[in-house]
Amino acid sequence: MIQQVSDSELELMKIIWANGGTALYAHIMEELVRTGHTWQKNTIITLLSRLVEKGLLKTNKIGRRNEYSAVVSEEDYQAAQTQTFLNKLYEGSAKGLVSTLIQREMLSAKDYEELRQFWEGGGAEK
Repeated sequence: MIQQVSDSELELMKIIWANGGTALYAHIMEELVRTGHTWQKNTIITLLSRLVEKGLLKTNKIGRRNEYSAVVSEEDYQAAQTQTFLNKLYEGSAKGLVSTLIQREMLSAKDYEELRQFWEGGGAEK
């Protein structure tokens, strides 16, 4: 089972996933600065350590630098969290979730059509 992460931890995972699944600490810092995060170095190191402890990241030493590698893909994390969400709110019923999206107009006609084509095409696209 893939552990759930905090919002802050997820921000770090998204940076690593967007970089092909591995990132040096320096790259993570650059991306955080670029996106307006002002976290202290110790906070980031703590968050990265928690992700390693939770089994979502592993770390490699490259000289004096740390490279972080995702152990879990973004797709696998999304699937696990979606299943947890479905179980928690809809007793595992994807139909219940989709009904809510349609009833509350969170799913547009265009979205519906794209999903229909995806389903009919065997789900080859992403």
